[in-house]
Amino acid sequence: MQKDHSVSAPSTPTGRLRHRRRSNEIPSEVSKANGSHLLVDDRSKYRSMLIRAYSSVWMIGGFAFVIYMGHLYILVMVVVIQIFMARELFNLLRRSHEDKQLPGFRLLNWHFFFTAMLFVYGRILSQQLVNTVTSEKILYRLVGGLVKYQMVICYFLYIAGFMWFILTLKKKMYKYQFGQYAWTHMILIVVFTQSAFTVANIFEGIFWFLLPASLIVINDIAAYIFGFFFGRTPLIKLSPKKTWEGFIGASVATIISAFVLANIMGRFQWLTCPKKDLSTGWLHCDPDPLFKPAYYSLPDWVPQWFPWVEISILPVQYHALALGLFASIIAPFGGFFASGFKRAFKIKDFGHSIPGHGGITDRMDCQMVMAVFAYIYHQSFVVPGSYSVEIILDQILRNLTFEEQLALYMKLGHIFQDREIGRH
Repeated sequence: MQKDHSVSAPSTPTGRLRHRRRSNEIPSEVSKANGSHLLVDDRSKYRSMLIRAYSSVWMIGGFAFVIYMGHLYILVMVVVIQIFMARELFNLLRRSHEDKQLPGFRLLNWHFFFTAMLFVYGRILSQQLVNTVTSEKILYRLVGGLVKYQMVICYFLYIAGFMWFILTLKKKMYKYQFGQYAWTHMILIVVFTQSAFTVANIFEGIFWFLLPASLIVINDIAAYIFGFFFGRTPLIKLSPKKTWEGFIGASVATIISAFVLANIMGRFQWLTCPKKDLSTGWLHCDPDPLFKPAYYSLPDWVPQWFPWVEISILPVQYHALALGLFASIIAPFGGFFASGFKRAFKIKDFGHSIPGHGGITDRMDCQMVMAVFAYIYHQSFVVPGSYSVEIILDQILRNLTFEEQLALYMKLGHIFQDREIGRH
């Protein structure tokens, strides 16, 4: 009898048939075998578009209302957005099992968050805060002391959190705790870097906050619409629904919008005036030369076809072209970075706060990149030289006490008197 030489597969784990594991950088819904992910081929695209449009209308309406209310309300909006962003990012790597064994560990994260908030906003808004309470001597002294010792206060708050972290280290949980500690500090860098520049832009004039933010919104909407109707050529693998048609169409629309919107926004003083305190209400000031229109006569043939004899252009419109160029070409890479980040953690969205859009962080990815550029561009190419009268006066008011300011005034008076005597 012939022996059966067939051998059954062993039941041990080493003998089991091993299947190739899918890369952890690609979510399952994106790794379908032959599916098309372009919006133009998406069967449910109209339903998604309606949900997205409905949410967009509410967001834009709420944003416009906050802008109308003024600087202080915009600041509050930025703070609320930061808190939601931090909450979404804190929850990204949260593990409920480990957290149950570490009571108070989440509270430590928020301790670092609010310490960073006190440090960043204290540095940016110190002079505005002092100017707000100058009429009250007691408050002025209190606020002056807080401003003077703000760095010391923040440092010891951070040291308290650092000691809290060390004292709560638990055996067999070290890797998780140190990972969360590093994760918390990365979140603080990401969130507060962009927020610091955003708040600084607001108090330089709402214009320098509103225009860059509006250009990102316009670019996002235009890219969605052009990709929705004309998208055929994939742009980047990190974002399967992004297309070259959407990218190019959005770039043209954003640059044109930048030039037009700068002309419209630049004519409202309450948008262009810098804010020196934390009071509410609209502002009135002598417009900066950038916001004073220059008139240009049109060729003789233009009035025959159009009812225009001359056009007015604000000098700031040329700066707006640079902002529009950045918002259309460079800022979208903030979205690509966020897409790669989400793929690394196998998530579709950072949260579910906004129907059709995901979380707050999903909407702020490009805004963060744009806010930093807008501030750097404004300080480099718009703000006058380092030794202008306004900047020197601001430094005197910011860094000197009232007694020191009075002493400086007396010394300047003596210098001017000596010069006047020398002339005669």
